[in-house]
Amino acid sequence: MKTINLLVIRWLWLSAITLFISCDSFLEVELPKTQLTAVVVFQDYHTAEAALTDIYSNLRDSGILCGDGTGISNQLANYADEMVSSENPSNPSISFYTNSLLPSNNYVTGYWNFGYHQIYAANAVIEGAEKSSLTALQKKQLRGEALFIRGLIHFYLVNLFGDIPFVDQTDFKINRTVKRIPTAQVYEKIIADLREASVLLRTSDTDRNRVRPDAIVAKALLARTLLYINAYPEAANEASAVLNQVQTYSLEQPEKVFLRASRETIWQLESGGSGQNTAEGDYFIFTSAPPPYVSLSNSLVSSFSPGDLRKSSWIKGVSDGTTIWYHPYKYKENNPTAESKEYSIVLRLSEQYLIRAEARAWQGDLIGAKEDLNKIRHRAALTDTPALTQKEILDAVFLERKLELFTETGHRFFDLKRTGRLDAELGGMKKGWDSSDSLFPLPQNELSTNPNLRPQNPGY
Repeated sequence: MKTINLLVIRWLWLSAITLFISCDSFLEVELPKTQLTAVVVFQDYHTAEAALTDIYSNLRDSGILCGDGTGISNQLANYADEMVSSENPSNPSISFYTNSLLPSNNYVTGYWNFGYHQIYAANAVIEGAEKSSLTALQKKQLRGEALFIRGLIHFYLVNLFGDIPFVDQTDFKINRTVKRIPTAQVYEKIIADLREASVLLRTSDTDRNRVRPDAIVAKALLARTLLYINAYPEAANEASAVLNQVQTYSLEQPEKVFLRASRETIWQLESGGSGQNTAEGDYFIFTSAPPPYVSLSNSLVSSFSPGDLRKSSWIKGVSDGTTIWYHPYKYKENNPTAESKEYSIVLRLSEQYLIRAEARAWQGDLIGAKEDLNKIRHRAALTDTPALTQKEILDAVFLERKLELFTETGHRFFDLKRTGRLDAELGGMKKGWDSSDSLFPLPQNELSTNPNLRPQNPGY
């Protein structure tokens, strides 16, 4: 029965994705009755969990968090100053690297459409579980994970597009005319979802592979979200709740950080099958020069201090005999192995130290901020930060985030944006940069299908 049910799940997802891709808009038509809310999916906990597992697979393979060249780990690295895209017109990174996005860009449209498709799937789990005959404990777990997913995707969408719709149900009649709401309101709803998720989800470390969210995972994303809206006391508190889990999480040496079993990992996306590794490793690593698609910028590579273990462990050079190009080497496997060695990490412990360091500095706790900052520096074999004043410490944290989190799900671009440094950092070095590039364009087909989404973002 379990095998049959899993096949049903796969068929339902394929039906949804096929319809989704064939439409001009994620809001365009009513989805078929045989959707995730079908009774068969929630007849027992195995099939309900399979519905969630397929959402995680979709996150890994499609849209914003996809690890290959289409996802934001690559594209936002090109959009900011971490990567250099090869001058090939067919390279999907070129329009990001030159900051020349158009409302018709297929990758931008994919972030929007796949994002809302994944949100729809999470909402379907929430509604289906609520109507089911599952136990109260099972319903809590399903709802908690789905709320986390919904908050996660809305977080990335609001940071890419600004004012967006917050979609919290599956009624197509409502969704097809949904309106954008102010960014501040979107954040309020994301925070509400994550707070509820942190209460509903299990607190024990039962998932040794860390591929299913628990309460600490929700708190880690909540800490980041609160930092982004300058809610510093709350951000520090949530980060502390994560960092206090010393029996579960600890900093690893740089060469071990991105291994599947790393104790630094808070949450990661499981690879597609036994022996498969990450799409990031497959895309970023090149073994001959010049690079076929992208390479690390010289400005990033030269930012590391002498002796920084992150540079020697996370960056690798490839030469053609005359010139050296560098690629990210956080993930070291670009081929299948006998057993999967690496999964795609979305949340990890070092970010929580840097969140708390920044939040503490803004509150005037300079000693505490330096303690957190120095933990990250010591792990990289660096000495204590020489920063003394609040501004110096904040600048030091900002630099440490650049060195620690490069090419990971857009951290660099989002940090430049939220701290108001985009124009100062990118305006002088990128010929195509314009202040309006702080937001992506809304997909043109979405504006045509639903006039309630207008106006277009400035500059497009």
